[in-house]
Amino acid sequence: MIVTAPPLPMLGTMAGFRRFTVNEYHWLISSGFLTEDDDLELIEGYLVHKMARNLQHDRTIQRSNRKLLTTLPGGWDLRIQSAITLIESEPEPDISVVRGDDSMYDRNHPTPPNIGAVMEIADSSLPGDRTDKGRIYARAGIPLFWIIKLIDRQIEVYEEPSGPTALPGYAKTTIYKPGDTIPLTLDGTVVATFALDDLMP
Repeated sequence: MIVTAPPLPMLGTMAGFRRFTVNEYHWLISSGFLTEDDDLELIEGYLVHKMARNLQHDRTIQRSNRKLLTTLPGGWDLRIQSAITLIESEPEPDISVVRGDDSMYDRNHPTPPNIGAVMEIADSSLPGDRTDKGRIYARAGIPLFWIIKLIDRQIEVYEEPSGPTALPGYAKTTIYKPGDTIPLTLDGTVVATFALDDLMP
């Protein structure tokens, strides 16, 4: 069986690299050109290697996942290192808080209207999480973005996204340190609070 590729118009280049649309990225996956072994995600049209995970990173995911699941209100669910679909990106946040349950996403990944929060666990990936991930999440209007920083045991919480402006970003940043309590806000309401030390090993 011959699979016909969709048209691949040039979207611009960066140092000779080609950009892809989200639909083209999906086609590359469904056709088998990209597999899980490639360990890539789509960021602003570019195929970007995901950072390798260390033991502390994985322990933090497990601890945060366990704590969040026990406190999320009805109508919300967690996704771990699973794709979300934005206009020109398809990142795989370490943790996403999304509406509904798994059955809502049998055919499609969550999109911005169904995403309450995204969380990235950062050590060497911190600069990229702050700039690249922060920019694409703010452009998409995702209301809450956490960076869980392993290096100094802090959590940066970003709120009030700009939306699709020329220089997307978050207007409000709060930094939480060991001993602090962190609120989780969904749809403008604080639905739970967490001790920072409960989320990090």
